[in-house]
Amino acid sequence: SDDINCLSGYLDNLEMKYVLSSGYFSSKINTLFVPSTAGSLKLILIKPSGKKRFVIGSRIARLPPGSYYIKSNLSEELAFEVVLGFCFSSYKYQPFKKKKENFDVLLCIPKNVNKKRIIAFSKAEFFVRNLINTPASFLGPNNFENVIKLFAKEKCFTFESIIGEDLVRQNFPMIHTVGKAGREAPRFIELNWGKSNNYKVTLVGKGVCFDTGGLNIKSGTSMGNMKKDMAGAASVLGLAECIVSLNLEVSLKVLIPIVENSISSQSFRPGDVLLSRKGLTVEVNNTDAEGRLILADALSYADEGKPDLLVCMATLTGSARVALGQDIVPFYCDEDTFSATLISCSQENCDPMWRLPFYSEYEDMIESNVADLDNAPKSGMAGSITAALFLKKFVEMSTSFVHCDIFAWSLSDYPGRPIGGIMQGVRSLFTAIESQVKKD
Repeated sequence: SDDINCLSGYLDNLEMKYVLSSGYFSSKINTLFVPSTAGSLKLILIKPSGKKRFVIGSRIARLPPGSYYIKSNLSEELAFEVVLGFCFSSYKYQPFKKKKENFDVLLCIPKNVNKKRIIAFSKAEFFVRNLINTPASFLGPNNFENVIKLFAKEKCFTFESIIGEDLVRQNFPMIHTVGKAGREAPRFIELNWGKSNNYKVTLVGKGVCFDTGGLNIKSGTSMGNMKKDMAGAASVLGLAECIVSLNLEVSLKVLIPIVENSISSQSFRPGDVLLSRKGLTVEVNNTDAEGRLILADALSYADEGKPDLLVCMATLTGSARVALGQDIVPFYCDEDTFSATLISCSQENCDPMWRLPFYSEYEDMIESNVADLDNAPKSGMAGSITAALFLKKFVEMSTSFVHCDIFAWSLSDYPGRPIGGIMQGVRSLFTAIESQVKKD
């Protein structure tokens, strides 16, 4: 904005010697503290630098305790980013710390920022981060179900749960097979909200509370962060939070298969052939490709309801990170118009996403010699695409299908994104769904 450009030029031409000797300038964050004639703090000037999002909001969050308002007339887009960055930068995960840090910086929301939207996005982000950051010892299948049950009660969802052997009786065989080795029984959660005649949205999230890799056990380095393997489930709950808080006129269904991929005498094995809800058989070539197995049963059930939009969110492959890094969420969708809307919404919401193809010529890579499908192609090439193609085999009747291969973790301390769990793709998806509802 013009204000920021003027500020930048002003700081570049300051008498730096005087500022530094007075002790008011922080070169580390390019921030100038301007005192009044009485010596109290009057004004803070912030010079943005670099290209990372949420930089200004993050700097405001690091100011001395107090209440602040933004004097510059920021554009609507920049004001939204600044306030959102400020909110996200205030997050601290410290339930297990004896000495907790207080956050004593308050920021007045500019008039050109949608207050309800900021609050909804921030509440969803904090909810998702807390779930992802919680150790598996405190968020196994039982406790995760209890959290979802409380969420359903607060948000006026109907709640249903299928647990243990009932999964077999009600035809969710792969969810049961993957989770039966765990200390706590696997389960399948269903939430419903909204009027049935509205635009039908179904959300499916991968809920692996901890992933050892099963008998194809992960290395210690790879396993250490696997409490986050339920981030897909957390993310669809965050999206549901936004939809309900902002009262989007949809008929919403949320489906979450919850398991632990553990090791015991009950573990499923490489070489096993599993029967899915849809009737397709799957050869297990790697027990560490378990997420797509539980999602397959959940997606089959979701597809039976013929939703207008079916969204799947999962921490599914390392290949997605190799392709696009930790920040950008690859998504798969055959509908060009919705895909273009989703990319536009991702830019608008500082929530980067990019489209990858359901490339049908790779389908032979997920074929098996002994079953209908192979859960883990041996070549390792195009891993995110072949995983998406696997899931697509279980969706036929939904009008639109979107699969998001998220990472849901910040490896370093970035503006607005401290180390740990983060919410990805939710703001983009919400805004795209909102646009679709208004169009219909």
